[in-house]
Amino acid sequence: MTLKQRTMITIKNLAFQYKKKKPLFTDFSMDIENGSIVGILGKNGAGKSTLLNVITGLLFPLSGKVDVNGFTPAHRTPAFLADIYMVQEEFSFPSVSIECYLKATVPFYPSFDMEKAERIFKEFELQRKHHLNKLSHGQRKKFLIAFALASNCKVLIFDEPTNGLDIPSKSLFRKILVSSVTEDQLVLISTHQVKDVEAIIDNVIVIDNGNMVYQERMADIDKKLHFETVPSLDEVDGLIYHERCPSGYRIIVPTISHNESNIDLELLFNAIVNKSIKTR
Repeated sequence: MTLKQRTMITIKNLAFQYKKKKPLFTDFSMDIENGSIVGILGKNGAGKSTLLNVITGLLFPLSGKVDVNGFTPAHRTPAFLADIYMVQEEFSFPSVSIECYLKATVPFYPSFDMEKAERIFKEFELQRKHHLNKLSHGQRKKFLIAFALASNCKVLIFDEPTNGLDIPSKSLFRKILVSSVTEDQLVLISTHQVKDVEAIIDNVIVIDNGNMVYQERMADIDKKLHFETVPSLDEVDGLIYHERCPSGYRIIVPTISHNESNIDLELLFNAIVNKSIKTR
C-alpha cells in the first residue's frame, strides 16, 4: 500500500452480553488500519457476527470504547452511516425491483458510483428490471455485494459473503472485490469458508473465548511459517502442527530462508485454537 495508513477501527476494553446469557466479550481490544482486507475467523459462537454488529452500531456495548473512522457507532449519526456498509449473512428485501431499490437507497450513500454498480451488475448477470424477491438467494447475495462495493464506503463489512454462492460466483466475487476496493478503504470479512477468501485477505484476525488471540499480516505469516504436505512425519524438523490428509499430512513448520509456501488458513486457524501456535 502506498498511502499512509491510519487506524480506522479502534476497540478498547469492550464488554458485551446478551440478556440471560453469559458475557460474550469482557475486555476485548482491537485496532485495524485502512488499506487492507481483513479476515475475521472464529469458532461458532465466538462472537464474530456480534462484533460486526457492534462496529456498525446495530448492537450497543455494555462498556468500553468503539471508534470507527472517528465516530462512535452507537450514536448512529448520518455521517457515520453514510460511510459504512455491511452485507449480512441473513437479509431480506422489500417487494421491489433493483431499479426501485436503487432509487430509494442510493441517496443515503454520497460516494455511490452508479457506473461501478452497472459494471458489477453485468459481471453478476443482474439487471435493473429484476425483481429482488424473485431472484435466487445467491443472486440476491450478489446484488448486495455489488451494492456494497459500488457504495465506495470507507468501511465495508461482509458476514459470510460466499454462503449461497456457487463455485463460479465465489471466484467472481474474489475477482470483483479485489478490483473494486481502494487503498483508503477497509474491508472486513467474517467467514467459516476460509478457503474462499484466503487468496484475497492481507490480514487475519482470530477470535476465541471472547478475545482477539491472533492478528497478523499474511506477508508476516509467510515469513514465519511454512505450510506443506508430506507423506510422513518421520523426517520433519521443527513440527508446529499437523493434520492427516489423503496424501499424508498437512504440516506447519518454521520458515527457513526463502522457502515460500501457500498459506493454509484453515490449518493455521486449527493450529491457533489448539494452542499449537503462540497467541497473544
